[in-house]
Formats: sequence, structure tokens, C-alpha cells
Amino acid sequence: MNPEWLTGRLCAGHGVASGTSKESPYPDGTIRMQFPVFKGLGLDLSSCYFGTLNLDFAPLEVSLTNPDHLFEKVQWTELHPPETFSFWRVEIKTTEIEVVSGWIYYPHPETKERHWQPPTTVELLAPHLSGVDPGCTISLRDQRRRIKLVDTIRLRARLLEFLKFRVLASQQTFFEADALMNRRQWLSTMFPEALQLSELDLDLVWTQARSLYTES
Repeated sequence: MNPEWLTGRLCAGHGVASGTSKESPYPDGTIRMQFPVFKGLGLDLSSCYFGTLNLDFAPLEVSLTNPDHLFEKVQWTELHPPETFSFWRVEIKTTEIEVVSGWIYYPHPETKERHWQPPTTVELLAPHLSGVDPGCTISLRDQRRRIKLVDTIRLRARLLEFLKFRVLASQQTFFEADALMNRRQWLSTMFPEALQLSELDLDLVWTQARSLYTES
């Protein structure tokens, strides 16, 4: 059974990747500058347009795992510290008859100084596509099923409820034990769905559980 198409809405970007922003320090666009660097690392993106498509799935957040390529601490300009990039090969569909191959382009936010994307948005690299404007819908599909859309607010609430009776029964010893055990390892057995949450989201839930369910 083929994986499902995930449909989002095209939104306007910062104009830095393409170089269209007048405030950008990269008049040629960051993508044009980065392509030769990525090619030297083994990823040829010459079939792609010098810019990104920003696809938004709000209110759902995008969870990505196991990239096809991971390039760490890439020095692509003197104007920015080295960045880490991940890429996922995907199919991109703009109409029922137009399907092209492209990439999810993910500059890791922890190595990025500015122009971050919200967790509901992915940036796509693709051949030049006609008839796409902000507000139109675009679908993508990953044959390896590494892309998940997560209702983060609801999942955090469910995890908090799951922790409730465990914390009430154990009080602070629950958190002491948690410090000794890898949290994700524990969740993989007890509540594997929560592994879709980021470390920041897990920290928020743990903090809430401590505040709500332990005696002061």
C-alpha cells in the first residue's frame, strides 16, 4: 500500500533562499550559493530551482526522521557560522497530472541564526513549477514514510494525562527515576506515540506534570 499524500498550503517565505528580499545579505540567494557546496558533498540539486517552496500544514506540526542526507557544520558563507542540513527525497504534486521529484530542505534551527521556519512548515526544493502561488495547495509523499503530521497540542495533553497517575503514585521518585533512565527509551515502551514530540515539548509536559501532580 502506497503512503498517503500529505497536503499543505503554500505560504510566502522570507525571500532569503531565492534572493528576492531586499534586506537579505545574500543578493544571489542562499540556495544558489549552497548548491555547489552540497554537490561537493555528494548531493546534486542542479535540477531544482534556486529557491524554496514553503509548505505549511498548520495546525499540525511536521515530524521528520532518517534523512537521506545529513551534512554537519557546513561552511557555505563567511557571513554565517557553519550550519547543519538534512534532506529527504520526496514526490511533489501540484495537480493530479503533475508530479515531480524534489527534496525537503531542512537547515537545522539550532545552527541557524535567523529566518527560522515554524514547526508547521517545511521547505521544498523542486524543479521550477508553473502556476504555484501563495495560498495554493501542494502535496508531498515519501515512499519510506518518514514524514508525520502531528497534532502536538493534543498529543501533549494525552501524554500529560498518561503521566498523571504515575506521578501521583510515585511523586518525586518518578522524576528521580526519570533522571536515571533515558526518557525516550522509557516512552518507546510505555507511550511510543509520544516519540513524535520534540525534546522541548517533552520538557514542557514533564514540567507540567511535576507542577500539577506533585505535592509542594
